[in-house]
Amino acid sequence: MMNTVRTIANYFLAIETKEGVGAVVRRSIGTARQRNFSPFLLLDHFTVSHPAGFPDHPHHGQETITYMQKGMLAHEDFTGSKGILYPGDLQFMTAGVGAMHAEMPVLMENGDPCVGLQLWVDLPENMKDIEPRYRDLKKAEVPIAHPNNHLWVKVISGASYGVESVKELAYTPVEYYQFNSDKKGTAFEQAVPSNFNVFLYVTKGAVKIGGKTYPQYSSIFFNVDGTEIRGEVDADGDTEFFIIGGLILDQPVLQYGPFVEINRDRLAKVFENYQHHTNGFERAAGWRSSIRNGITEKEVPNHK
Repeated sequence: MMNTVRTIANYFLAIETKEGVGAVVRRSIGTARQRNFSPFLLLDHFTVSHPAGFPDHPHHGQETITYMQKGMLAHEDFTGSKGILYPGDLQFMTAGVGAMHAEMPVLMENGDPCVGLQLWVDLPENMKDIEPRYRDLKKAEVPIAHPNNHLWVKVISGASYGVESVKELAYTPVEYYQFNSDKKGTAFEQAVPSNFNVFLYVTKGAVKIGGKTYPQYSSIFFNVDGTEIRGEVDADGDTEFFIIGGLILDQPVLQYGPFVEINRDRLAKVFENYQHHTNGFERAAGWRSSIRNGITEKEVPNHK
């Protein structure tokens, strides 16, 4: 069966905005231009430096995927789990019934900020109340496809150019690829499941799709009318972009900050659980992370 190329439904440039405590993000999904894109709830391209960050906060009914590009990010949750994400590392966090955690940039001795992507993914209705879990994916675990001398693809989740990722990363099926190229005119293609929503985000350089050029920070959302994404690199020097897809969930989305449910009654119950430390939030009572005020590079070896 021949692959058909998807057409573009929406595109725009992600604009900088403030988020967390002193963080700057370029948000695409989760804005007025693209409120939701099932199963995706939010995409932030963040830049944050100590002492700014994302101190102790809750989640419910969703998963988050955090990808580090530069600097280091410390994380800690109310189960006692803690660790450090280095450049090229990812963390897949399932909040489920309830999670409380902190994500703080490491104060780097060379002054580098913490730069990366965080994606929020909805959970199916029947999995909203599962137990929380974490899965760190280290840089060395991510295979790389080299279809030619001018294109290489980090296969974070899924399969690209005959290379497959590790499995069991998230409950909601997601495919996640980082494309890099060093030559203008380099063609790329990526097969995608017919029941997935798919978008492309340009972090460096530019791409051309259907004869139109999309520069750095472009967010491109595709129609569900094909099984392949195709384009070419359209910038001199280095180009980097992400192609990300996820299973379309046939369910309502009711979101209030980091709490995601399918109706008002269930959302109200989540707030009640959080306020009274019940039904998944028992460990939130009195919990304060050790990194809430930040962490230095010298402290990193002890944060485990």
